[in-house]
Amino acid sequence: MRESRTARTATDYESATGRIAGLPLRRHHVLLVAWTVLWFFLVEPSGGFSWHYLRQGEQLLFSDHPDGGLALYAHHPELQIGPVSLAVARLTAPFSAHTGQLIAEAAMSGLGLVMLVLIGRTAALYYLGTGTNHRRLQQRLLIAGLAFIPMWVEVSVRFAHLDDVLALFFTTLAVHALARGKPTMVGVYLALAVDSKPWAIAFAPLILALPRPAWLRSALWFVGLVAIAWLPFYLGNLDTLAAAKFTIPNQPASALRWFGVTDPATPWWDRPTQFALGLGLGTIAVWRGRWPAVVLLGADARILLDPSVYTYYTASILLGTLLWDAVGQKRLVPWWSWIALAALYGGTLFIPSDAGRGFVRLAFVVVSAAYVLFWPTQQTRRPRSPADGEGRRRSSRRRERVLTGTGA
Repeated sequence: MRESRTARTATDYESATGRIAGLPLRRHHVLLVAWTVLWFFLVEPSGGFSWHYLRQGEQLLFSDHPDGGLALYAHHPELQIGPVSLAVARLTAPFSAHTGQLIAEAAMSGLGLVMLVLIGRTAALYYLGTGTNHRRLQQRLLIAGLAFIPMWVEVSVRFAHLDDVLALFFTTLAVHALARGKPTMVGVYLALAVDSKPWAIAFAPLILALPRPAWLRSALWFVGLVAIAWLPFYLGNLDTLAAAKFTIPNQPASALRWFGVTDPATPWWDRPTQFALGLGLGTIAVWRGRWPAVVLLGADARILLDPSVYTYYTASILLGTLLWDAVGQKRLVPWWSWIALAALYGGTLFIPSDAGRGFVRLAFVVVSAAYVLFWPTQQTRRPRSPADGEGRRRSSRRRERVLTGTGA
């Protein structure tokens, strides 16, 4: 009798959590892995478009050439890649160029799946104790993940932008640490994101979503690790300052054109304004209790003011919509992930005119930013304070062991 009851309880648990025959795998995990593998093999034959930049950068950084080492960015401002990304790219050095690229593409694709799991667990923690139906959460994550994966493969395989991949991965880790009430790790992960790709500084307002007493500690870790990674290059060669002035062509399909900016290359004010807008919008989101929108708003600022229109930019938008759809709201259908995919990626493929594509980019930014900031939605909660009582922490850890398995 007891064995029958135990077996029935185990079956009910597997049904509630989506487990497959007692394995640690969930059904939506298997579907997302299969979807990722499919896209990987579709895109890989034409992949690695920008991998040579990573290869060149890591070789120069770890060389004694006059234009390498700490003089790298002074002599090669086109390498807008953080030192952490170059250090990680160094791991592929023992392999041939093709094999190293293939290994990197496969690893970066796998990180996309890890990020989906982390966001599922973040949502489970965020809604801990609210009676959330975690099967519905899994379904929401699956539907949003089906939109996220094609754009993740775009950045990780087609372009092989390890720097963007790491910036978004570390940001996801920061979001998960935020939901767990780990202020030190929030600062560390956000710093690593900036040390991988400078534009990730737009996600720094996540620090403000921590309980106020934890702001200083998290911010000090953030500032300290950013300084440790970047200051040696500026102190080692003062010409590194010129790297910040590196420009790229102002493409006809950029949203900048709709502001009357017809400069052939990046205007001098563009990058500072881009960073300021991302930081400002993220701060407003936190102030309004909507911190799950910070990543989307930072990515919005990037595509609104960037002179280029590379499709891999959309991966940061899809991470932002994924966070919003999974954590920021409870609707079963993650509309924003699919709207972003259709508007930004579909628009690139099917809208014939440059002006039309630029208008779609502008419209998406304005509408999505206005929605996540001002549209009435369920009031979001601040993460639990790390200063909560020990008894509550023990209780939370017990529930976390269950819910983190169901949320991913």
